[in-house]
Amino acid sequence: MHELSRRTALVGLLGTAGAVAVGCTASPTPSTSASEAPSLTPTPSPSPSVDDRPRWPLSGRLLKDEDAAKHAAVAVKVPDNKNEHPQRGLDQADIVFVELDGYRDSSGYSSTRLVPVFHSSMPDAVGPVRSIRPVDIALLSPMHAIIGNTGAAPWVLNYVKHNSSYVEGMLSYMNTKYSKIRGSYSIDQSRVRVLGGIKYFDRATVCHPTILAKQTKKFRDGPPQVYFPFGDAKVASTVEGKTALSIKVPWKQGDSYDMSYTWSEKTGTWLRSMPWGPHVLANGKRVAPANVLVIRAKQHYDKIYSGTGHDEPIHDIIKNSGAFHYFHGGKYVTGTWNKGDIQDAFTFTLDDGSPLVMAPGQTYVELANKGAKITVKS
Repeated sequence: MHELSRRTALVGLLGTAGAVAVGCTASPTPSTSASEAPSLTPTPSPSPSVDDRPRWPLSGRLLKDEDAAKHAAVAVKVPDNKNEHPQRGLDQADIVFVELDGYRDSSGYSSTRLVPVFHSSMPDAVGPVRSIRPVDIALLSPMHAIIGNTGAAPWVLNYVKHNSSYVEGMLSYMNTKYSKIRGSYSIDQSRVRVLGGIKYFDRATVCHPTILAKQTKKFRDGPPQVYFPFGDAKVASTVEGKTALSIKVPWKQGDSYDMSYTWSEKTGTWLRSMPWGPHVLANGKRVAPANVLVIRAKQHYDKIYSGTGHDEPIHDIIKNSGAFHYFHGGKYVTGTWNKGDIQDAFTFTLDDGSPLVMAPGQTYVELANKGAKITVKS
Protein backbone atom coordinates (compact mmCIF):
# COMPACT_ATOMS: atom_id res chain seq x y z
CA MET A 1 0.00 0.00 0.00
CA HIS A 2 1.21 3.49 -0.75
CA GLU A 3 0.22 6.95 0.29
CA LEU A 4 -1.81 9.31 -1.84
CA SER A 5 -0.90 12.96 -1.45
CA ARG A 6 -3.51 15.47 -0.35
CA ARG A 7 -3.17 17.48 -3.53
CA THR A 8 -3.63 14.40 -5.72
CA ALA A 9 -6.75 13.36 -3.84
CA LEU A 10 -8.30 16.81 -4.12
CA VAL A 11 -7.99 17.08 -7.87
CA GLY A 12 -9.18 13.50 -8.30
CA LEU A 13 -6.22 12.07 -10.17
CA LEU A 14 -6.66 8.56 -8.87
CA GLY A 15 -5.60 6.63 -11.95
CA THR A 16 -5.57 6.63 -15.72
CA ALA A 17 -8.41 5.47 -17.89
CA GLY A 18 -8.33 3.06 -20.78
CA ALA A 19 -10.99 3.05 -23.50
CA VAL A 20 -11.84 0.55 -26.18
CA ALA A 21 -13.70 1.66 -29.27
CA VAL A 22 -15.74 -0.94 -31.10
CA GLY A 23 -16.98 -0.23 -34.60
CA CYS A 24 -18.22 -2.04 -37.67
CA THR A 25 -18.26 -1.38 -41.42
CA ALA A 26 -21.32 -2.18 -43.50
CA SER A 27 -20.84 -4.40 -46.55
CA PRO A 28 -21.37 -2.52 -49.84
CA THR A 29 -24.65 -3.21 -51.61
CA PRO A 30 -24.01 -4.72 -55.09
CA SER A 31 -25.57 -2.80 -57.98
CA THR A 32 -28.11 -4.58 -60.15
CA SER A 33 -29.89 -3.73 -63.38
CA ALA A 34 -33.67 -3.64 -63.63
CA SER A 35 -33.68 -7.00 -65.38
CA GLU A 36 -31.64 -8.50 -62.57
CA ALA A 37 -33.94 -7.24 -59.83
CA PRO A 38 -35.35 -10.00 -57.63
CA SER A 39 -38.96 -10.94 -58.22
CA LEU A 40 -39.76 -11.09 -54.51
CA THR A 41 -39.46 -8.22 -52.06
CA PRO A 42 -37.10 -9.33 -49.27
CA THR A 43 -38.52 -9.28 -45.75
CA PRO A 44 -36.56 -6.85 -43.56
CA SER A 45 -34.99 -8.19 -40.39
CA PRO A 46 -37.00 -7.20 -37.31
CA SER A 47 -35.49 -4.39 -35.27
CA PRO A 48 -34.64 -5.28 -31.69
CA SER A 49 -37.28 -4.06 -29.28
CA VAL A 50 -36.21 -1.29 -26.96
CA ASP A 51 -37.69 -1.10 -23.48
CA ASP A 52 -38.06 2.64 -23.06
CA ARG A 53 -40.50 2.52 -20.17
CA PRO A 54 -39.58 5.00 -17.41
CA ARG A 55 -37.69 3.53 -14.47
CA TRP A 56 -36.52 4.69 -11.07
CA PRO A 57 -32.94 5.85 -11.79
CA LEU A 58 -31.27 4.07 -8.85
CA SER A 59 -33.24 0.82 -8.66
CA GLY A 60 -34.35 0.23 -12.25
CA ARG A 61 -37.89 -0.58 -11.13
CA LEU A 62 -40.70 0.62 -13.37
CA LEU A 63 -41.91 4.13 -12.62
CA LYS A 64 -45.61 4.92 -13.04
CA ASP A 65 -45.43 8.65 -12.31
CA GLU A 66 -42.25 10.33 -13.52
CA ASP A 67 -42.92 13.31 -11.26
CA ALA A 68 -42.50 11.00 -8.26
CA ALA A 69 -38.78 10.70 -9.06
CA LYS A 70 -38.17 14.46 -9.15
CA HIS A 71 -36.45 14.78 -5.80
CA ALA A 72 -32.90 14.46 -4.55
CA ALA A 73 -31.29 11.14 -3.71
CA VAL A 74 -30.10 11.01 -0.10
CA ALA A 75 -27.11 8.89 0.93
CA VAL A 76 -26.20 8.26 4.58
CA LYS A 77 -22.85 7.19 6.00
CA VAL A 78 -23.46 4.10 8.14
CA PRO A 79 -20.80 2.26 10.21
CA ASP A 80 -20.51 -1.48 9.78
CA ASN A 81 -18.40 -2.87 12.63
CA LYS A 82 -19.93 -5.52 14.89
CA ASN A 83 -20.38 -3.21 17.89
CA GLU A 84 -22.18 -0.67 15.66
CA HIS A 85 -24.91 -3.12 14.66
CA PRO A 86 -27.89 -3.32 14.38
CA GLN A 87 -28.44 -0.72 11.68
CA ARG A 88 -31.66 0.99 10.64
CA GLY A 89 -33.19 1.76 7.24
CA LEU A 90 -30.92 -0.24 4.92
CA ASP A 91 -33.80 -2.37 3.67
CA GLN A 92 -35.31 0.68 1.91
CA ALA A 93 -32.13 1.71 0.05
CA ASP A 94 -31.91 1.49 -3.74
CA ILE A 95 -28.12 1.01 -3.65
CA VAL A 96 -25.80 0.17 -0.77
CA PHE A 97 -22.06 0.67 -1.29
CA VAL A 98 -19.64 -1.33 0.88
CA GLU A 99 -16.24 0.33 1.29
CA LEU A 100 -13.24 0.54 3.61
CA ASP A 101 -13.86 2.01 7.06
CA GLY A 102 -10.45 3.56 7.75
CA TYR A 103 -9.97 2.44 11.35
CA ARG A 104 -7.45 -0.38 11.12
CA ASP A 105 -7.07 -3.34 13.46
CA SER A 106 -3.86 -4.65 15.04
CA SER A 107 -2.94 -6.46 11.81
CA GLY A 108 -3.21 -3.18 9.86
CA TYR A 109 -6.41 -3.84 7.96
CA SER A 110 -9.64 -1.84 7.92
CA SER A 111 -13.12 -3.30 8.10
CA THR A 112 -16.10 -1.85 6.23
CA ARG A 113 -18.40 1.17 6.17
CA LEU A 114 -21.68 1.46 4.23
CA VAL A 115 -23.28 4.09 2.04
CA PRO A 116 -26.98 3.33 1.51
CA VAL A 117 -28.62 5.61 -1.07
CA PHE A 118 -32.35 6.36 -0.91
CA HIS A 119 -34.54 7.66 -3.72
CA SER A 120 -37.47 5.43 -4.70
CA SER A 121 -38.18 4.92 -1.00
CA MET A 122 -37.31 7.36 1.80
CA PRO A 123 -37.21 5.77 5.27
CA ASP A 124 -38.11 7.66 8.39
CA ALA A 125 -34.77 6.92 10.05
CA VAL A 126 -31.32 5.65 9.05
CA GLY A 127 -28.51 4.92 11.43
CA PRO A 128 -26.12 4.93 13.05
CA VAL A 129 -24.50 7.83 11.17
CA ARG A 130 -20.76 8.42 10.81
CA SER A 131 -18.32 10.47 8.73
CA ILE A 132 -17.59 10.80 5.01
CA ARG A 133 -14.84 8.91 3.20
CA PRO A 134 -13.10 10.21 0.03
CA VAL A 135 -14.55 7.57 -2.31
CA ASP A 136 -18.09 8.71 -1.44
CA ILE A 137 -17.60 11.78 -3.62
CA ALA A 138 -16.72 9.72 -6.68
CA LEU A 139 -19.56 7.24 -6.06
CA LEU A 140 -22.28 9.80 -5.43
CA SER A 141 -21.35 12.61 -7.85
CA PRO A 142 -23.00 10.98 -10.90
CA MET A 143 -26.34 10.85 -9.06
CA HIS A 144 -26.08 14.34 -7.46
CA ALA A 145 -26.80 13.01 -3.99
CA ILE A 146 -27.03 14.64 -0.59
CA ILE A 147 -24.83 12.90 1.99
CA GLY A 148 -26.08 12.56 5.57
CA ASN A 149 -23.02 12.43 7.83
CA THR A 150 -21.37 13.50 11.08
CA GLY A 151 -18.45 15.30 9.43
CA ALA A 152 -15.14 14.40 7.82
CA ALA A 153 -11.39 14.97 8.05
CA PRO A 154 -10.40 18.55 7.09
CA TRP A 155 -8.95 17.67 3.68
CA VAL A 156 -11.99 15.49 2.88
CA LEU A 157 -14.30 18.41 3.70
CA ASN A 158 -12.27 20.55 1.28
CA TYR A 159 -12.68 17.78 -1.30
CA VAL A 160 -16.46 17.83 -0.72
CA LYS A 161 -16.56 21.61 -1.15
CA HIS A 162 -14.42 21.39 -4.30
CA ASN A 163 -17.05 19.11 -5.87
CA SER A 164 -20.14 20.83 -4.48
CA SER A 165 -21.66 21.12 -7.97
CA TYR A 166 -22.05 17.32 -7.96
CA VAL A 167 -22.72 16.42 -4.32
CA GLU A 168 -24.04 18.07 -1.15
CA GLY A 169 -21.96 16.85 1.77
CA MET A 170 -21.96 19.85 4.09
CA LEU A 171 -25.29 19.07 5.74
CA SER A 172 -23.72 17.16 8.62
CA TYR A 173 -25.25 16.59 12.03
CA MET A 174 -23.43 19.56 13.58
CA ASN A 175 -23.99 21.87 10.59
CA THR A 176 -27.77 21.34 10.67
CA LYS A 177 -28.23 21.16 14.43
CA TYR A 178 -28.98 24.87 14.73
CA SER A 179 -30.32 25.52 11.22
CA LYS A 180 -33.71 27.05 10.47
CA ILE A 181 -35.00 23.67 9.34
CA ARG A 182 -34.27 21.32 12.21
CA GLY A 183 -34.98 17.65 12.60
CA SER A 184 -32.76 16.07 9.92
CA TYR A 185 -30.85 14.25 12.68
CA SER A 186 -31.71 12.98 16.13
CA ILE A 187 -30.08 11.03 18.95
CA ASP A 188 -31.20 7.55 19.95
CA GLN A 189 -30.66 7.87 23.71
CA SER A 190 -30.71 4.10 24.16
CA ARG A 191 -27.46 3.87 22.20
CA VAL A 192 -25.52 6.70 23.82
CA ARG A 193 -22.36 5.35 25.47
CA VAL A 194 -20.77 6.78 28.61
CA LEU A 195 -17.09 6.03 29.19
CA GLY A 196 -15.16 7.75 31.94
CA GLY A 197 -17.98 10.20 32.43
CA ILE A 198 -17.90 11.24 28.73
CA LYS A 199 -20.87 10.66 26.43
CA TYR A 200 -20.23 9.13 22.99
CA PHE A 201 -22.78 9.42 20.19
CA ASP A 202 -20.99 7.36 17.51
CA ARG A 203 -23.62 4.60 17.71
CA ALA A 204 -26.57 6.84 18.51
CA THR A 205 -26.86 9.48 15.75
CA VAL A 206 -29.82 8.93 13.41
CA CYS A 207 -30.52 10.62 10.05
CA HIS A 208 -33.99 11.47 8.72
CA PRO A 209 -33.56 11.58 4.89
CA THR A 210 -36.85 13.24 3.95
CA ILE A 211 -36.17 16.19 6.24
CA LEU A 212 -32.50 16.38 5.22
CA ALA A 213 -33.51 16.68 1.56
CA LYS A 214 -35.47 19.84 2.37
CA GLN A 215 -32.43 21.60 3.85
CA THR A 216 -30.94 22.35 0.45
CA LYS A 217 -32.19 23.76 -2.83
CA LYS A 218 -29.71 21.62 -4.76
CA PHE A 219 -30.67 18.71 -6.98
CA ARG A 220 -34.42 19.14 -6.52
CA ASP A 221 -35.10 17.45 -9.89
CA GLY A 222 -33.49 14.21 -8.74
CA PRO A 223 -30.64 12.09 -10.14
CA PRO A 224 -29.68 13.26 -13.65
CA GLN A 225 -29.33 9.77 -15.12
CA VAL A 226 -29.93 6.08 -14.53
CA TYR A 227 -26.97 4.98 -12.40
CA PHE A 228 -26.62 1.34 -13.49
CA PRO A 229 -27.53 -0.29 -16.87
CA PHE A 230 -30.94 -1.54 -15.77
CA GLY A 231 -33.35 -3.42 -17.99
CA ASP A 232 -36.07 -6.01 -17.65
CA ALA A 233 -35.07 -9.05 -15.57
CA LYS A 234 -35.96 -11.32 -18.51
CA VAL A 235 -33.13 -9.85 -20.60
CA ALA A 236 -30.56 -9.37 -17.82
CA SER A 237 -27.07 -10.58 -18.72
CA THR A 238 -27.24 -13.23 -15.99
CA VAL A 239 -29.98 -15.15 -17.82
CA GLU A 240 -27.16 -16.87 -19.73
CA GLY A 241 -24.69 -16.65 -16.86
CA LYS A 242 -22.93 -19.25 -14.72
CA THR A 243 -24.63 -20.74 -11.67
CA ALA A 244 -23.87 -19.11 -8.29
CA LEU A 245 -25.31 -20.37 -5.03
CA SER A 246 -23.01 -18.48 -2.66
CA ILE A 247 -20.52 -15.61 -2.81
CA LYS A 248 -17.65 -14.62 -0.53
CA VAL A 249 -15.97 -11.21 -0.77
CA PRO A 250 -12.91 -10.87 1.51
CA TRP A 251 -11.89 -7.55 3.04
CA LYS A 252 -8.78 -8.32 5.08
CA GLN A 253 -5.37 -9.97 4.94
CA GLY A 254 -5.24 -13.55 3.73
CA ASP A 255 -8.60 -13.21 1.99
CA SER A 256 -10.38 -13.18 5.34
CA TYR A 257 -13.22 -11.17 6.93
CA ASP A 258 -15.76 -12.20 4.30
CA MET A 259 -18.93 -10.45 3.36
CA SER A 260 -20.98 -13.34 2.04
CA TYR A 261 -24.24 -13.88 0.17
CA THR A 262 -26.33 -17.03 -0.22
CA TRP A 263 -28.87 -17.36 -3.01
CA SER A 264 -32.42 -17.98 -1.82
CA GLU A 265 -34.70 -19.49 -4.44
CA LYS A 266 -37.63 -18.96 -2.07
CA THR A 267 -37.21 -15.19 -1.77
CA GLY A 268 -35.39 -14.57 -5.07
CA THR A 269 -32.73 -12.61 -3.21
CA TRP A 270 -29.17 -12.88 -1.89
CA LEU A 271 -29.12 -13.38 1.90
CA ARG A 272 -26.23 -11.31 3.25
CA SER A 273 -23.97 -12.33 6.13
CA MET A 274 -21.31 -10.48 8.07
CA PRO A 275 -18.13 -12.27 9.23
CA TRP A 276 -19.89 -13.08 12.53
CA GLY A 277 -23.28 -14.18 11.21
CA PRO A 278 -26.44 -13.13 9.31
CA HIS A 279 -26.76 -9.41 8.55
CA VAL A 280 -29.94 -8.52 10.44
CA LEU A 281 -31.32 -5.00 10.91
CA ALA A 282 -32.87 -3.39 13.98
CA ASN A 283 -36.36 -4.21 12.69
CA GLY A 284 -35.45 -7.90 12.50
CA LYS A 285 -35.23 -8.02 8.70
CA ARG A 286 -32.40 -9.91 7.01
CA VAL A 287 -30.43 -7.90 4.46
CA ALA A 288 -31.36 -9.52 1.13
CA PRO A 289 -30.65 -7.58 -2.08
CA ALA A 290 -31.77 -8.62 -5.55
CA ASN A 291 -28.37 -7.79 -7.04
CA VAL A 292 -24.77 -8.08 -5.87
CA LEU A 293 -22.14 -6.18 -7.85
CA VAL A 294 -18.46 -6.63 -6.96
CA ILE A 295 -16.25 -3.81 -8.29
CA ARG A 296 -12.57 -4.50 -7.76
CA ALA A 297 -10.13 -1.57 -7.50
CA LYS A 298 -6.85 -0.86 -5.78
CA GLN A 299 -7.17 0.13 -2.11
CA HIS A 300 -4.68 2.18 -0.10
CA TYR A 301 -4.53 4.91 2.55
CA ASP A 302 -3.71 8.59 2.83
CA LYS A 303 -1.73 8.75 6.10
CA ILE A 304 -2.50 12.35 7.01
CA TYR A 305 -3.52 11.21 10.47
CA SER A 306 -0.78 8.63 10.85
CA GLY A 307 -0.47 7.48 14.46
CA THR A 308 -4.05 8.30 15.39
CA GLY A 309 -5.43 4.91 14.34
CA HIS A 310 -7.42 6.43 11.46
CA ASP A 311 -6.13 6.91 7.92
CA GLU A 312 -8.37 7.99 5.05
CA PRO A 313 -9.03 4.94 2.83
CA ILE A 314 -8.73 5.39 -0.94
CA HIS A 315 -10.37 3.31 -3.68
CA ASP A 316 -8.86 3.98 -7.12
CA ILE A 317 -12.00 4.34 -9.24
CA ILE A 318 -11.62 7.80 -10.82
CA LYS A 319 -10.32 7.66 -14.42
CA ASN A 320 -9.73 3.97 -14.01
CA SER A 321 -10.95 0.50 -14.91
CA GLY A 322 -10.95 -3.01 -13.46
CA ALA A 323 -12.77 -6.31 -13.12
CA PHE A 324 -16.34 -6.84 -11.93
CA HIS A 325 -18.67 -9.70 -10.98
CA TYR A 326 -22.43 -9.24 -11.29
CA PHE A 327 -24.84 -11.62 -9.52
CA HIS A 328 -28.60 -11.95 -9.99
CA GLY A 329 -31.11 -14.79 -9.89
CA GLY A 330 -28.63 -17.41 -8.73
CA LYS A 331 -26.28 -16.72 -11.65
CA TYR A 332 -23.38 -14.42 -12.45
CA VAL A 333 -21.34 -12.83 -15.23
CA THR A 334 -17.94 -11.10 -15.29
CA GLY A 335 -16.34 -8.30 -17.22
CA THR A 336 -14.60 -4.93 -17.02
CA TRP A 337 -15.82 -1.68 -15.47
CA ASN A 338 -14.71 1.79 -16.52
CA LYS A 339 -15.23 5.17 -14.89
CA GLY A 340 -14.18 8.52 -16.26
CA ASP A 341 -14.00 11.70 -14.20
CA ILE A 342 -15.58 12.17 -10.79
CA GLN A 343 -19.01 13.07 -12.19
CA ASP A 344 -19.12 10.20 -14.68
CA ALA A 345 -21.09 7.02 -14.07
CA PHE A 346 -19.60 3.53 -14.32
CA THR A 347 -19.83 1.63 -17.58
CA PHE A 348 -19.68 -2.17 -17.69
CA THR A 349 -18.56 -4.45 -20.53
CA LEU A 350 -18.92 -8.23 -20.35
CA ASP A 351 -16.05 -10.57 -21.20
CA ASP A 352 -17.61 -11.20 -24.63
CA GLY A 353 -17.59 -7.46 -25.40
CA SER A 354 -21.31 -6.86 -24.99
CA PRO A 355 -22.73 -4.32 -22.53
CA LEU A 356 -23.96 -5.45 -19.12
CA VAL A 357 -27.72 -5.44 -18.50
CA MET A 358 -28.76 -5.52 -14.83
CA ALA A 359 -32.11 -6.58 -13.41
CA PRO A 360 -34.18 -4.11 -11.36
CA GLY A 361 -34.05 -4.15 -7.58
CA GLN A 362 -31.84 -3.27 -4.63
CA THR A 363 -28.12 -3.56 -5.41
CA TYR A 364 -25.30 -4.12 -2.92
CA VAL A 365 -21.97 -2.94 -4.35
CA GLU A 366 -18.86 -4.48 -2.77
CA LEU A 367 -15.81 -2.30 -3.53
CA ALA A 368 -13.35 -5.14 -3.09
CA ASN A 369 -9.57 -4.82 -3.34
CA LYS A 370 -8.06 -5.33 -6.79
CA GLY A 371 -6.48 -8.66 -5.88
CA ALA A 372 -9.23 -9.96 -3.58
CA LYS A 373 -10.12 -13.59 -4.15
CA ILE A 374 -13.85 -13.66 -4.87
CA THR A 375 -15.19 -17.14 -4.09
CA VAL A 376 -18.27 -18.36 -5.96
CA LYS A 377 -19.82 -21.76 -5.25
CA SER A 378 -22.28 -23.34 -7.65
